[in-house]
Amino acid sequence: MSVVTRFAPSPTGRLHVGNIRTALHNWLLAHKAGGRFLLRIDDTDAERSREEYVEAIKADLAWLGLGWDGEERQSACFALYQRKFDELAAAGRIYRCYETAQELELKRKVLLGRGLPPIYDRAALALTEADHAEFAAKGVAPHWRFLLDREVPIEWHDGVRGHQRFEPATLSDPVVRRADGSWLYMLPSAIDDIEMGVTDVLRGEDHVSNTALQIQMFTALGAPPPRFAHEALLVGNEGKLSKRLGSLGSDAFRERGIEPAALVALLARLGTSQPVEPIADRAVLVESFDLATFGRAPARFDETELERLNAAMLHQASYAEVAERLPAGMGEDAWLAIRPNLANLGEAAEWWRVVTGPIEQGEFDEADRTYLAEAARLLVWSDDPWPALTAALKQETGRKGRDLFHPLRLALTGKDSGPDMKALLPLIGEAEARARLERASGL
Repeated sequence: MSVVTRFAPSPTGRLHVGNIRTALHNWLLAHKAGGRFLLRIDDTDAERSREEYVEAIKADLAWLGLGWDGEERQSACFALYQRKFDELAAAGRIYRCYETAQELELKRKVLLGRGLPPIYDRAALALTEADHAEFAAKGVAPHWRFLLDREVPIEWHDGVRGHQRFEPATLSDPVVRRADGSWLYMLPSAIDDIEMGVTDVLRGEDHVSNTALQIQMFTALGAPPPRFAHEALLVGNEGKLSKRLGSLGSDAFRERGIEPAALVALLARLGTSQPVEPIADRAVLVESFDLATFGRAPARFDETELERLNAAMLHQASYAEVAERLPAGMGEDAWLAIRPNLANLGEAAEWWRVVTGPIEQGEFDEADRTYLAEAARLLVWSDDPWPALTAALKQETGRKGRDLFHPLRLALTGKDSGPDMKALLPLIGEAEARARLERASGL
């Protein structure tokens, strides 16, 4: 059986780093098995869903290189949901309820006070048709619950958590449809997974109890449930769920100059026993993806680690990989000279301005001005001018170490540190280099 996974975001906002990790892992799981990765837009919430978020989700996935093999939208499936809903109602697996939120809260408090599980008491099952007619006459519409089979434990083998067992007697019959006719998440999701042929559902551990309920829904709908796996949630450096993680999305990463390959390399292995490495080759990440390596401990998302990984990815990137995003006129020699100093690609423009000028040189004392005038005089151009210049200056002036190199770097680049001058000086060029030395010397 071919593996089919899905990513099912709600278009009520932008993707955050947790969503991105879920999408990536489902993409990797499908590609590892040579299967299909589907995108499902869960837009049943008409009031909060926005088309601009749909487009933003697709743009973010494209930026990350997570192409999808098929697309569905829940808003196009309402007729299907209604048909399945009617079948379940006819089979007695969903039933009408009328309690208000306040009444349900009071029931929960009473049960908790008695030391009992705060689950729905199924009082609505005792209602007669006359009772339903009376509610209708008063204009009170029902909400609908799925009737759990409480006789048989709910069990499955979880791809991350291992054997799972829930006693349905400790679970509330879940509400699947509101009084206004709108749908809650769980039943449409199960129907969609059946219709889309989804074989594997990989999602966060906060859905474990939902899975227990949905397994019975799959059975009631006459379909085998998919394989489920629930991965640990992301936490911040402070060791707990962070509101900041909910705001970290592709836009924030792009603004900070994070390469999509770096984000993918980090999230692919975050929460696993495999080392996080600057792996740009997506095929390597696919081949090494293995649910057996996922741990139960919360996965710690470290922005500092992401920045370190981002720099490492840039330091190994070829000119061809970045050429279209470099400043005009910046060639391969310049890229190779500058890339070891980059934390993000945006810094390439700053170093290119150092090459092309003009630069701010700062002030030099009299001894250094004299030294730089000598440097301008001794500068002889060749294929490798930097070692020739420093060797001549060392012999002529007796300077060495920092006294030899630092004034030259400041005069030629305006910076205390940076790319190797052996690679940078040929990019600056003979005329400009001599002009900068002379200007710094006061000539």
